[in-house]
Amino acid sequence: MSVLGAWRNGYGRREIDELFAALEKSFSDCTSYVFELQAYDVSGDMAYTAGLEHTSASVGGEPRTYTLRATQVYRREEGEWRVAHRHGDTVTD
Repeated sequence: MSVLGAWRNGYGRREIDELFAALEKSFSDCTSYVFELQAYDVSGDMAYTAGLEHTSASVGGEPRTYTLRATQVYRREEGEWRVAHRHGDTVTD
């Protein structure tokens, strides 16, 4: 189940924390990460970045190299920039 799916189905904080803990355990041995910035903007206390994430890591114990289209929205809170939203999807040929 996706994080969004968990949220839509009314799961609580504990279930989402467990989901992220499982995801964390499945990723290891990151040997390369490059962010290719394609667009960005800042307006007041909001900002966004959009680009390609090129990653080499082990997923579920298997080495993988993949690219994600990633968009992040940031919000300035108490003088600090924080990620308010993130979306990434796999780039296919």
